[in-house]
Amino acid sequence: MRDNPSTKKDPMKILITGSTGLVGTALTQALQSAGHTVCRLVRPGTSPGNSPGFDVNWNPATGELGGAAVGADAVVNLAGASIAEKRWTPQRKQLLRSSRVDTTRALVQALAKMSARPRVLVSASASGIYGNRGDETLTESSQPGNDFLSEIAKEWESEALKAEALGIRVVRARFGVILSKQGGALRQMIRPFQFGVGGKIGPGTQWLSWITIDDVAAVLRLAIENANVTGALNVVSPQPVTNADFTKLLATAMRRPALFPAPAFALRLILGEMADALLLSSQRVQPAQLQKLNHQFLHPDLAAALAAILK
Repeated sequence: MRDNPSTKKDPMKILITGSTGLVGTALTQALQSAGHTVCRLVRPGTSPGNSPGFDVNWNPATGELGGAAVGADAVVNLAGASIAEKRWTPQRKQLLRSSRVDTTRALVQALAKMSARPRVLVSASASGIYGNRGDETLTESSQPGNDFLSEIAKEWESEALKAEALGIRVVRARFGVILSKQGGALRQMIRPFQFGVGGKIGPGTQWLSWITIDDVAAVLRLAIENANVTGALNVVSPQPVTNADFTKLLATAMRRPALFPAPAFALRLILGEMADALLLSSQRVQPAQLQKLNHQFLHPDLAAALAAILK
């Protein structure tokens, strides 16, 4: 990431929820490398972290924050159960919602009780907020959708926005599909190709808005340090691709064939509602705010990104 002249570079104390997840781990490393102090917010009974920095106790049920949170300059909220880990039963859907919406509400309530509040809250959201939009180009000013993931994201962001009334700058980071060899969606995507049975999903015409984990960490660091970043922020590469093109590039990067398409009806049979929401939905998202800030992506091109990740 090229530093912006208006970026704050002084060491900061940064609180993070969800610090042990894919994004939290990468962000913690990036922030510590930049000289910041990272404090992970941990629930009662959580085992101590192994990473540098220290833990701050917090209880989402009561909104209580440990005294070690005093003096924090920024908060990054990455809490939320995995969307794709399990089939969406009614109980699972409730957990997906509560782990995002209720946790964010509790966090903002905890910040309200602080006498000296952080300057910025960067709160996770998702490009799924836009719903299934076909070939429409989507920016931060586009209207949200109305499906299950859209509704969760709208509630999620609504709770984060309440921090603005506390005088805190709020950034709503709308993540696309995050590509990393450490985990996440890519690990699931490459599995069929490893066995020679990979192929496009459904019609293959649906758009996939992606970003590498290194770029995610760089964008979040920018959102924390640069006071010009505010509001909704599409955390995606400037070059979305169709599923068919993604499949071809992934197959090429893995030196595997892409001959076995996964039909939509079979996916719906196996995954139910998840199939339409996660695999067949189309979001052609552009990072308009990042482009306005002249942010330089580390991996804007998918072919080069996959080559770097899978080397």
